[in-house]
Amino acid sequence: MDALPLVALVAASAAVAGAARRTPVPAPLVLVAVGLIAGLVPGVPTYHLDAHIVLPLLLPPLLYTAAVDSSYLDLRANIRPVALLSVGYTLFATLAVGWLAYLVIPELPLTAALVLGAVIAPPDAVTAAAIARRVGLPARVTTILQGESLVNDATAITAFRVALAAAIGEGMSWGEGIAEFLLAAVGGVGVGLLLMVPLHWLRTHLKEALLQNTLSLLIPFVAYAAAERVHASGVLAVVVVALYLGHRSWQVDFATRLQEAAVWNMVAFILESTVFALIGLQLPFVLKGLEAGGMTEALGYAAIIFVAVVVVRFIWVYPATYLPRWLSERVREREPGTDWTAPLIVGWAGMRGVVSLAVAFSIPLVTHDGEPFPARNLVLFLTFTTVIATLVIQGLTLPVLVRVLKLPGRDPQTETLIEAQAQSEASVAAEARLEELLADPHNSLPPPLADRLRSVLERRRNSVWERLGAADPVTGESADDTYRRLAREMIEAEREVFVRLRDERRIDDEMLRTLLRRLDLEEAAAYRETGDS
Repeated sequence: MDALPLVALVAASAAVAGAARRTPVPAPLVLVAVGLIAGLVPGVPTYHLDAHIVLPLLLPPLLYTAAVDSSYLDLRANIRPVALLSVGYTLFATLAVGWLAYLVIPELPLTAALVLGAVIAPPDAVTAAAIARRVGLPARVTTILQGESLVNDATAITAFRVALAAAIGEGMSWGEGIAEFLLAAVGGVGVGLLLMVPLHWLRTHLKEALLQNTLSLLIPFVAYAAAERVHASGVLAVVVVALYLGHRSWQVDFATRLQEAAVWNMVAFILESTVFALIGLQLPFVLKGLEAGGMTEALGYAAIIFVAVVVVRFIWVYPATYLPRWLSERVREREPGTDWTAPLIVGWAGMRGVVSLAVAFSIPLVTHDGEPFPARNLVLFLTFTTVIATLVIQGLTLPVLVRVLKLPGRDPQTETLIEAQAQSEASVAAEARLEELLADPHNSLPPPLADRLRSVLERRRNSVWERLGAADPVTGESADDTYRRLAREMIEAEREVFVRLRDERRIDDEMLRTLLRRLDLEEAAAYRETGDS
């Protein structure tokens, strides 16, 4: 097997994503556009999305990274809107879009139309996270969108299996369909609950960061495979495990957390970049199955389905936002009020992604009777055009819509103040603990070392408050910025001396690596990384 095309795909995707980070256009949209163009260039290798690869190998780590970075407490506080979107909306969209497709497209029987509806029902987890990070949505809107996209794949995949069974002649009744849905949902959550405690115990008892991070890389695949083995939802199992581990990540030692963050940032970057490029690269496959004469008609159907997907989401979102508040005093007391702008953003942020395409490509060529699956090529084409249209049209206009509506985003000044207050409380506790320890004769330290502990604590306490202070009128830096810059300059001077000593053969390479790692840790402590670095 020639691995060069795969290496070229990953390398090119990473390069395009890196370049896109320097533009105002979200990287997923640039990657899809480049993939569309590359798919039509002669000589470019063909890359086919296979559900047997995407679902068990690509989806679990992407879901895991999104869920680990989510807030369990925020999701629990917004469980009602998240459930209404991830379960209620997905099933509603499956039925509504499927029924409309059945009415509009003559060659599409109802069962095949419902297959199409299930395929394009769920907004994509990767897309939602990527766009939300870029446009700076309000915290609650971001939580709701991320929560929806984490769970809705389970709903859609189960609905797809039920609709597909009916379409290919397996004869599944409504009762059997509901039973399968409940098995997938309850079973997926159950598998996640069974796995999360033992996996967390392993993470906290393995003593080497390399072993802990190897386990971390395996966890999403283990959870997904275990759930699918018992015909439950692997998506829900991964999400449950990831939310639990993310909520308790503070119990893992610092070396593991530092290494794990770096590893998963790299994995997520590579997978996200490759996945969005793969979406665009599917164009030759969806065009190949369509007759040239039917392209105009297919494009007309595509426009109708795209409009239906957008309209159906708004038909669900606004009543789901306001009806519970009108009907329940408890909902009004527990949840903050909202105006019309937040549902508008939630309704417009319904971008589809790679899961829809992968599931569509898993539709069999023939039914159980040996007949061709009805209008399979058209279903693939409509899925592809819906994914592309939502990514490009909604993805490009969502930042503009957020700016026009002037939604209140995160307030850096307020967040810094909260951070400073939290750090102050923690420093008081740490200072009391330090004095308690130094009072014990077994913990006696020379005064300079004891003072150093106090100065480090004082520095940590003051650094956040200093970010609230006025900037230097000449350099524009706060005192904290200047401190970090000078600390880095000093460390760089030490680093150059160590390298010179190695070159002069006064120390060997092993000692150089030890000294450089010590400086790296000092630099990491002195210089707090920002979200842009």
